[in-house]
Amino acid sequence: QVQLVESGGGLVQTGRSLRLSCVVSGMHGIVFAVSDADWYRQAPGKDRVLLATITHAHTANYSESVKGRFTVSRDNLKISVALQMTRLTPDDTGVYYCHLRRVVGTTPYAYWGQGTQVTVSS
Repeated sequence: QVQLVESGGGLVQTGRSLRLSCVVSGMHGIVFAVSDADWYRQAPGKDRVLLATITHAHTANYSESVKGRFTVSRDNLKISVALQMTRLTPDDTGVYYCHLRRVVGTTPYAYWGQGTQVTVSS
């Protein structure tokens, strides 16, 4: 059974940094290596939104709200994904989710972590 476990969240002041980690278990490293990974955030009372993607080819893309402040990375040997967050603001408060996906033929596979809470105080 594939499990994604996020960690690294917490309470920080505006302007500080946090590094989130997402460790994947139950998945062979080869399968992880061909998967794309995303980080989402769900703020209180709002929908879950996509913040960053790192493809299997290690190409990174970001939403405008985090571009230049957040950096997504992956380690195929450790089967993990990270999100380095800098210059945090209260608008970055929310639950952060790791998401892994791939398509085999026409069949999509997707997995979610349980989320980690990030709270940025002003």
